[in-house]
Amino acid sequence: IFLRKLIENFNFPLPKNLPPLCSLLVGYFSYDIIRYIEKIPDNCHDDLKMPDIKLMRPKKLIIHDNLLKKIYFIINCYADQKINNYSKYYSNQIKNIQNLKSLTFNVEDRRNTQTQTNKKIKVRSNISKKKFKEIVLKAKAYIKKGDIFQVVLSQRFEAKLTKSPLEIYKKLRITNPSPFMYFINFNDFQIIGSSPEILVRLRKNKITIRPIAGTRPRGLSAKKDAFYKQELLNDKKELSEHLMLLDLGRNDVGKVSKINSVKVTEKFKVEKYSHVHIVSNVEGKFNKKHSLLDTMLAGFPAGTVSGAPKIRAMEIIDELEKSKRKMYAGAIGYFSANQNFDTCIALRTALIKNNKFYIQSGAGIVADSIPEKEYLETVNKAKALINSLN
Repeated sequence: IFLRKLIENFNFPLPKNLPPLCSLLVGYFSYDIIRYIEKIPDNCHDDLKMPDIKLMRPKKLIIHDNLLKKIYFIINCYADQKINNYSKYYSNQIKNIQNLKSLTFNVEDRRNTQTQTNKKIKVRSNISKKKFKEIVLKAKAYIKKGDIFQVVLSQRFEAKLTKSPLEIYKKLRITNPSPFMYFINFNDFQIIGSSPEILVRLRKNKITIRPIAGTRPRGLSAKKDAFYKQELLNDKKELSEHLMLLDLGRNDVGKVSKINSVKVTEKFKVEKYSHVHIVSNVEGKFNKKHSLLDTMLAGFPAGTVSGAPKIRAMEIIDELEKSKRKMYAGAIGYFSANQNFDTCIALRTALIKNNKFYIQSGAGIVADSIPEKEYLETVNKAKALINSLN
């Protein structure tokens, strides 16, 4: 209730000449908040000791609009701030803006000029290969019984931190570009990610969910790219999985949209980022009787990280995975003061805490899944972020 009111009350008109991010709440929602919403068992061990939700309300912002080639320096003054002398306060904020500009335009070149050598990264998982293959077989047994059509099982990898979090993020921008790139520093831990997938977006009263399912690597040539694209579109398992998730997306958008406004605007489209994906797009007209938080939670967690039907799939995840997922498969995003929001699924996302680097990845288990292949899928998905350590 508190969070719902906080987001709803964060509502005031923004100057038209400023970007919507000029005043915002930004942060993450862990996968495990689903237990506050649905009656999901709570048997998994909380080994990461992270808050379920953490949002920031920045006062000082530097916004680089890459499209318009502009940089904005912004100081927010919120109504709940106690200000005794407005004239003095205003003068101080002008100085703060000058300091922000100085920080931006007088940056020393801090790049490491020493020759760097590749070191083998020691990685361990929170589950053995044998055990992972066993839980895949258990999931398939549930599918055979008719409990579910699909469930996403994951494993978490852990390595020692080898470089600064910011350097990891800078490398990730080059090696694994995606629609959502983020580096969030909470001081006691950092979140770094390159997610390809919207969770839920609300923009100008239009709700969007964009399911992605089906992945192939990028080719080294246009010809190889075309080969992977065709291979993906010919894969019956990938297509049936995507159709299932498209139906889930349509249902989730429908929960918070006006009647008869839900449309599939793109279907089984192939998009190329750091990988080749099958993508669909579902849109609906926002029904304003729903709160912003409830609208975001309508698609939470995404079917691409839980399964179908969602509730039963999440019960099985709780049974088969031994650790709480926390940030993985949750949401990263922001709520703007103009009552729009944008969130992505926390995929290809690393947590840095206590000098350790954590990355979690999953595989969608269906009736004809092969345990060895599903295990390798989780390993391959994690590689891009693990390689950023080197």
